[in-house]
Amino acid sequence: MPQLELLLAESDSKLPFQTARLVELWCAEPVFFASRELSDTYYTEGTIGNYALAYALGWARSPYRLTGQDTGRPRYLEDLTPLAEQCYILPAWHIEGNASFRFERFNALSDSYWYAMTNNRVATAREDLPLKRTGKKPNTFRPSNFPQTGRLRMIERGNRFQTLVFGDREVPEYIRVGKFTSKVRVDLLRKLTITPLPQGEYRCNAYLSAADIPSSLELLAFDLISMPPVSLLKNLRFRGAAWQVGDFILPANLKFCGGRNNE
Repeated sequence: MPQLELLLAESDSKLPFQTARLVELWCAEPVFFASRELSDTYYTEGTIGNYALAYALGWARSPYRLTGQDTGRPRYLEDLTPLAEQCYILPAWHIEGNASFRFERFNALSDSYWYAMTNNRVATAREDLPLKRTGKKPNTFRPSNFPQTGRLRMIERGNRFQTLVFGDREVPEYIRVGKFTSKVRVDLLRKLTITPLPQGEYRCNAYLSAADIPSSLELLAFDLISMPPVSLLKNLRFRGAAWQVGDFILPANLKFCGGRNNE
């Protein structure tokens, strides 16, 4: 074997984690994420992303208020990449492969006697309209980017998901996830050992975050779940080093944001 391949094989054999835990998530309340937006309907995909789970487990905290250049900018690099080789979690997949959903309609329109839709907001004062027609915008007429009415597709209460947690950090009994901080129960099912596998071609039977996969991995085929902030991969066939975790086969060296730092 050439010297370069020997070096690669040696680095792939390093295990940042010795064990992993198989975890079940039970939705005690309907869970909502804005995975897709079609007209006035906001859809939740039938999975839970691992970035949301990392925050829900308390591994990272974002500032309550973002100011300056941080305003409107995600902080995943600052918040999650320091967790490399300390802990990691996979996106959660539905146990039966087909989550059930419920639709709810929301209506935040004014209950005043008179209102009208204007520039992305609801005007409740008739005095605003004449000023708008003249091109003037009163202070009460500033546009808002929050929808006032629409429908939500939410993961129904009672759905069960599974995921793998790496590292020895304590896992709480309950977490809160989603836009509405819905309650989810966390059950530890069993502890699994991690066995490194040599370079080869494998099929992954878990969900993966596209941003967490090592750049050296060769992706052969996969199904894409397009959703923010990071799209997920399932049914991945890949060529490279792998980990055997119980009955699961995963690409080796998975890290939040691929281990990139903020420099």
